[in-house]
Amino acid sequence: MAKPADVTDANFESEVLKAATPVLVDFWAPWCGPCRMVAPVVEELSDEYAGKVKFVKLNTDDNVRTASQYGIRSIPTLLVFKGGQPVGQIIGFRPKGDLKKRLDAVL
Repeated sequence: MAKPADVTDANFESEVLKAATPVLVDFWAPWCGPCRMVAPVVEELSDEYAGKVKFVKLNTDDNVRTASQYGIRSIPTLLVFKGGQPVGQIIGFRPKGDLKKRLDAVL
């Protein structure tokens, strides 16, 4: 199972905003219980959408600038970026089927 790569304030622009494919960013923190619940679902989706969508994680505790830039107030928050712009947002834990529907809708 492919683990989403970690991104930071320093490489967010090159890894997410300038990516050739859509990118799902998992905004999370180590102390967040629902974040730990959504992580394996995101990993499964990263396998299923390999080559179509890039999956990355951003620790909101360590990367406050990017989290605040995108108005992340609750975690987990999943943002889908396409062409450098956010095109979809999912807040909180959702079942895999819900995440797939939302992801397919923006692709």
